[in-house]
Amino acid sequence: MSCFKRALTLALVAAVALAAGYGDSAGTRKPKPKFQIKFATLAPEGSTWMKTMRAIDEAVRRRTETRLGFKFYPGGVQGDEKDVLRKIRNGQLHGGGFTGFGLGSVVSEVRVQELPFMFESLDELDYLREQTDSYFFDAFNDKGFEHLGWADVGFVYVFSRNPVRSPEDLQNARMWIWAGDPLAELFFKAFGISPIPLSAPDVLTSLQTGIIDAVYGSTLACIALQWFTRVDYMSDVPVTHGLGAALVSKKALRKVDPADVEVLIEISRPLLRQLSERTRVQNIEAIDEIKIEGIEVLAIQDAVRAEFFRTGRSAWGEGVDKLYSQELLDRVTALLEEYRGGRANAAP
Repeated sequence: MSCFKRALTLALVAAVALAAGYGDSAGTRKPKPKFQIKFATLAPEGSTWMKTMRAIDEAVRRRTETRLGFKFYPGGVQGDEKDVLRKIRNGQLHGGGFTGFGLGSVVSEVRVQELPFMFESLDELDYLREQTDSYFFDAFNDKGFEHLGWADVGFVYVFSRNPVRSPEDLQNARMWIWAGDPLAELFFKAFGISPIPLSAPDVLTSLQTGIIDAVYGSTLACIALQWFTRVDYMSDVPVTHGLGAALVSKKALRKVDPADVEVLIEISRPLLRQLSERTRVQNIEAIDEIKIEGIEVLAIQDAVRAEFFRTGRSAWGEGVDKLYSQELLDRVTALLEEYRGGRANAAP
């Protein structure tokens, strides 16, 4: 049994134990806090994401003397990200872990960080965040959400049953699109593709039945969501860098002592930052794991790679005034050019 299969088995055992009522973390029962943040995510139990969220819960309970804590709904049991947002607005839930799709449903401008073929390195992303985090945190605050910190998905690739070595191959695929995702719609329109819209929890079943034969996601997500069991190829051109973050409703937090809210933020942001760092490493390690599981990683020729970049970047302007302003797009691209210029000047 491979290391990955052993890890998957342990994660499934943990999930069964939780479902059987052995407490909010495997093998323990916790006292109910005075205020319990009902928090949903697509991330499965046993994943690095959920381990981090449980570490945040432990630290928050300890620092607030159990005045504040979490109740988790992992693995998509509360539905897709838009379902979770609807339930938050209805008061059924209080927060959730979201990808760019869900984050963009709250603050559409944040999708400027997910434009196709924008980043050439993670260092560029980090520099952009240093310059723009206060802007985006304020934007979520204005929409009624406390931004607990980024926890990114990572670079996103195409996984498929048939080889995708060119834009033409992509056009011939039965390609999934996250239903209602406006940024993905712009991307596929640029490539002349008519994708099949589905919610994220329906993707694995649709791969199994042949409704779709190609998906996009990070290497780690491909493993965690078990898509790797139904695809044979990965194209080695990163389409975009996928966002991730944890949000909690400010309306719900009105019931919490402001000092305890500060504790929540103080604990969450550095731990989620550490999660992003681990995810970056694990996304690289996951490439080796999916190769072991029989997935072929397709090397894309430089000329074809350049064609992917040209076509994908042509979609940036289509998002102006739909998702983000021209001013914000110009600011982001200028910051990236500034960073690249500084790096080039610093080179020996």
